[in-house]
Amino acid sequence: MARGLFITFEGGEGAGKSTQIKRLAEKLRAKRYRLTVTREPGGSAGAEAIRHVILSGAAEIFGPRMETLLFAAARSDHVEQVIRPAIERGEIVLCDRFVDSWRVYQGGGEVDQAFMTTLERISLNGMMPDLTLIFDIDPAEGLKRATERRGEGTADRFEKETLAIHQARRDSYLEIARNEPQRCVVIDAAGDADMVEHAVTEAVFLAIEAHANERGGARA
Repeated sequence: MARGLFITFEGGEGAGKSTQIKRLAEKLRAKRYRLTVTREPGGSAGAEAIRHVILSGAAEIFGPRMETLLFAAARSDHVEQVIRPAIERGEIVLCDRFVDSWRVYQGGGEVDQAFMTTLERISLNGMMPDLTLIFDIDPAEGLKRATERRGEGTADRFEKETLAIHQARRDSYLEIARNEPQRCVVIDAAGDADMVEHAVTEAVFLAIEAHANERGGARA
């Protein structure tokens, strides 16, 4: 069976990743591609339990190294229980956040880089994305969108942070894209959802075509 295709969606708060994953998933299913849609932190039973601890802020009292370990544990379970099996079945996997969020959100903080690099290698166990879409938006606009989307709900652990922190994360995402252009495509997320969808569709179907030419398709 041909290996599947692993696609990740990355970007700051309010960039519209979740909306675009839903739209892309509908399009791929309509074309009869076999598909798994997942997210980080979370995606597997064990990782979802850890997600609640992280996003609630309950892990903050243990310090950044412990929070980083929790992320790594969640990713390892997610990779081995969900992502790798789906890829080995020949499916397309769409994941809302993955290793680049880890690099940007945890790697930009107080945790030693050598520690981060070791945990990344262990938690990924070779499962790097084939394509990463980085949704780029001005952090002030992204936070405004996130607030509107949330309504009366409570801001999570990361949405509460300062605009300067969110700007630094945007810069980090763009640096990753510059350093890994063979994997990363930057999507201008400032436009309306239909314009963004068009850019996503173009990038994804180019990747699917290239992957099919190399290894065979992932259709049912």
